[in-house]
Amino acid sequence: MMKNVLIIGCGLLGSSLLRKIIKKKIAKKVFVFEKLKKNITKIKKLKLPCVIVKKLEDAVLKSDLIIFCTPMSEYKKIILKINKYLKPRQIITDVGSSKLESAAIIKKNLKKKIFWTSSHPIAGSEVSGPEHGKENLFENKWCIIIKDKKTNSIHLKKLNFFWKKIGSKTTFMDSEKHDKIFSITSHLPHLIAYNLVKSAQDFEKKQKYDLIKYSAGGLRDFSRIAASNEIMWRDIFFDNRKNVSKAIDLFIKNLKEFKNDINSKKNKSILNKLSQTKKVRSKIIKLKQDTNKPDFGRN
Repeated sequence: MMKNVLIIGCGLLGSSLLRKIIKKKIAKKVFVFEKLKKNITKIKKLKLPCVIVKKLEDAVLKSDLIIFCTPMSEYKKIILKINKYLKPRQIITDVGSSKLESAAIIKKNLKKKIFWTSSHPIAGSEVSGPEHGKENLFENKWCIIIKDKKTNSIHLKKLNFFWKKIGSKTTFMDSEKHDKIFSITSHLPHLIAYNLVKSAQDFEKKQKYDLIKYSAGGLRDFSRIAASNEIMWRDIFFDNRKNVSKAIDLFIKNLKEFKNDINSKKNKSILNKLSQTKKVRSKIIKLKQDTNKPDFGRN
């Protein structure tokens, strides 16, 4: 058991971690620093079991584990604020979805002998705020722990133990590989969702049709993703822009091929593409990344 944990940012992920840490008795005390007044009000109203701190310094000095649960654009500001209070024994991590650039910013500004051990729990939803937190949010979900050349092995081992106690399945990956993988599996799908919903809005405006009223399942599913926090996703797109740009290029290439097949009525070519992509869905279900319940439980 850790003595104290500090969670910086208590939205969906931060409040879910708070709930689970207390439930599993991973730490005796959890400090929470939250700059949004509306979130502080919600935390108090929900009676979440934590100590809300107004000054980061005091909580940093007392904590064994410090978890950044803020948008990545806040990282540098936070590090500069807490830097002189950090000690080598403390584990410092985050829940961010992109790693290379954020880690470079962190390491550039960290004082000597202080280690940054990044992590990425593959959990979340389109909603945000402490009222949406769930203690089982991370249960049986992957958590990627970043293992680069200069990662502290002791901190890595302790962080791995922490996430397993939270209920996550863990694996190690370097920052470069992480950002390449998630540019395709997470970042591009979100960008497509935002663009598809924007396209629907543009189409509705241009044609003066009541289009959204007749949303079919496809648009509804994409609109859920597109309802995700815009600040968080702006930071992810900017932070992983090199890989996201390459993913966009690949998507455009494949989209042009689909367009050509449709316009030329290439029956064999398009059927091959459509049947091949179905295999990915089967694999996702087989790997227990989703259930095979039809219509996403709407019925």
